[in-house]
Amino acid sequence: MKFGIDRLISEPELRAPLKGKRVALLAHPASVTADLTHSLDALAACPDITLSAAFGPQHGMRGDLQDNMMESPDFTDPRLGIPVFSLYGEVRRPTGQAMETFDVILVDMQDLGCRIYTFVTTLLYVLEEAAKHGKAVWVLDRPNPAGRPVEGTTLLPGWESFVGAGPMPMRHGMTLGEMGHWFIDHFKLDVEYRVIEMQGWLPDQGPGYGWPLGERSWINPSPNAPNLSMARAYAGTVMLEGTSLSEGRGTTRPLELFGAPDIDARAVIEEMQAFAPDWLKGCRLREIWFEPTFHKHVGTLCHGVQVHVDDPAYDHAAFQPWRLQALGFKAIRRLYPDYPLWRDFPYEYVFDKLAIDVINGGPGLRQWVDDATSMPGDLEALAGPDERAWIEARKRFLLY
Repeated sequence: MKFGIDRLISEPELRAPLKGKRVALLAHPASVTADLTHSLDALAACPDITLSAAFGPQHGMRGDLQDNMMESPDFTDPRLGIPVFSLYGEVRRPTGQAMETFDVILVDMQDLGCRIYTFVTTLLYVLEEAAKHGKAVWVLDRPNPAGRPVEGTTLLPGWESFVGAGPMPMRHGMTLGEMGHWFIDHFKLDVEYRVIEMQGWLPDQGPGYGWPLGERSWINPSPNAPNLSMARAYAGTVMLEGTSLSEGRGTTRPLELFGAPDIDARAVIEEMQAFAPDWLKGCRLREIWFEPTFHKHVGTLCHGVQVHVDDPAYDHAAFQPWRLQALGFKAIRRLYPDYPLWRDFPYEYVFDKLAIDVINGGPGLRQWVDDATSMPGDLEALAGPDERAWIEARKRFLLY
């Protein structure tokens, strides 16, 4: 299969409209061609493309910063001599000055298919600023490695943030190119927009179900996104960032596991299996011990649960990472009613709301976990209608 960047480089007719234009690139470390050339270098080698600027999202063009709210500075590319503007530094939207450095911006970012992954919001901000400044936006499309399934409650009005660009569920099942079309329609943006589509993307076909296993190297789109297993689990495990539990940062398998020094993981798994066994389909859970080398519970032995989605037990259609992680929280709450589960700290520049609520785009999941009388059907009643509505709403924007 071919990604958007590969088609743009190999098909001169696709890039013909860029001739004579100043071109910028929004990219990060996973923005590479099939032969692992970084997109910035590949575009710079095209004689009919004039690169005038570059932009980097959260974690930076070079992907060097590990955590949330660690900002990247602007810099000048030492080889190409063009400015590289940070969209996760002093600003999260391109400034008017930065917008004046190009005519067309190419967006080539590997996404993970989850609303909270900030590249989605960065795309919206770029589209909005391009509409204001009369610039064109092209998305060089890439696979959604989590595939087409949809899961989670819809972000509520008033809960928009840098991890919540609009009213979509946690796991949206779209590519960035498709999401751009939805943004333009939903926010009524008047902007010149084009998607260089992939060729041969088969999101419903195993074993990759969204990612071309065996065809393309996996390159971390952010420092704690080391493999396809993480991408599959992320729509659930990302919620751990709003809790006191470790999500495995400071281990070699971040965001595939959860745990803490003061829980009995075996009891948690048993409680999960007893309370909502249907939510555990499509994966395997394994009791583990781990010691984070940084971040929460650094240097402390933790008892935890690892989610395995890379063996024959994996069922792409049945796996529900958002419900699975919600169930993990519920099991801990049932076993330890007074456990200090929810982390109270600023999360992605939101200072007046609990991080778990910012992550979920509303308080519904936390309230379900904390309600001693709530049952699995109560969360289904919240999420199910939202999921069905999104599946219907996104249909006309799907390109594959």
